[in-house]
Amino acid sequence: MSELFGEAIRDLPKADIPLEGLSAYLSQGENHQILFMEFAKDAQVAEHSHDEQWGVVVAGKIDLTIGGVERTYSKGDSVFIGKGEKHSAKIYAGYADISFFNEKDRYKVKK
Repeated sequence: MSELFGEAIRDLPKADIPLEGLSAYLSQGENHQILFMEFAKDAQVAEHSHDEQWGVVVAGKIDLTIGGVERTYSKGDSVFIGKGEKHSAKIYAGYADISFFNEKDRYKVKK
């Protein structure tokens, strides 16, 4: 992976997310998680839903379909996905973001 995220971020535990080419660093809060994600390969995420998610694109681009509406997000864009809102994604190699999940156990630490 690149050094897009500084050493302090890269020293965080890695999140266990089964997407090839993804490096995801997990900051665990009492009632939430923050992920720093970077994709070395294209990835497809099937439609799903969960609690609220907010993110900001740090690099690259992503095609997000939220509630049936598709939009491309790129560096500097922010996105909000409401609780229970169905969404899917086409992620392009080189994409990176910082995402806040309003769930304390959305992702586990990679072993």
